[in-house]
Amino acid sequence: MTSQNRRSDVTITDPPFVVSLLNSTRWAWLWLIVRLYVGYMWLVSGWPKLGNPDWVQTGVALKGFWERAVVIPDPPARPPIAFDWYRGFIQFLLDSGSYTWFAKLIVAGELLLGIALILGAFVGIAAFFAGFMNWNFMMAGAASTNPVLFTLSILLILAWKTAGWWGLDRWLLPRLGTPWRPLYSSAQDGASIMKEALR
Repeated sequence: MTSQNRRSDVTITDPPFVVSLLNSTRWAWLWLIVRLYVGYMWLVSGWPKLGNPDWVQTGVALKGFWERAVVIPDPPARPPIAFDWYRGFIQFLLDSGSYTWFAKLIVAGELLLGIALILGAFVGIAAFFAGFMNWNFMMAGAASTNPVLFTLSILLILAWKTAGWWGLDRWLLPRLGTPWRPLYSSAQDGASIMKEALR
């Protein structure tokens, strides 16, 4: 066994194209398209619910969805929810009447995520929560567009440093000291960071 094989701290680098795709502002136009699409899909999903009393007042729309999700049909048909622990979780929410407030949370979440992604504000965080919502919808047996939106959200999370370059993150992230820059202390420091970023 050679000394190189015995080393446990070997750094494995990503392919240059992947590094460029996820970290270079050269590809920001691609992430802009992905971001606008995902944001638009969330916005058009949440907007009709905002004016629907079954979502924002009573929550019966969500109650109906949950009731269909927890049904266990006779064999050989398969239940919408494949995992017993998740079915138990949804059943608990049903039994406790949580649909009355949870429906409002879903509507607010869909709208806020759509707006954040379209504006390019905290894209990595917004994409994480968007993917989490897609994951929950899929776990409850709703496929629809969720697998595609979940996949695109994962890609936006990976490209978080440049996905909001053509958006508010271009200014928000440097003000917060990310990605991987110290928080600047003056307008002059901020201007020099922006000047360097625009090169």
